[in-house]
Amino acid sequence: MSTAWILIQTELGKEKDVYLRLLDIPAVSETHVAYGEFDLVTRIDFSDEKEMSKTLIGEMRSIEGVRRTETLIALEV
Repeated sequence: MSTAWILIQTELGKEKDVYLRLLDIPAVSETHVAYGEFDLVTRIDFSDEKEMSKTLIGEMRSIEGVRRTETLIALEV
């Protein structure tokens, strides 16, 4: 199982709506409100890159109110 952290910038006033929609996505294991350039930080767990892409592009970026995302893929060293 692999992990990625998704930094999400929302449209003004849409933070709560996006947060609640993220909770419905099965691959999402954590979501937190953040202050700064990004409004939310979400952790997703996935078995392969295809599943990650489907979750990120097909589900997360299509949520109304998501303005921008940045993906940080976690690696073990």
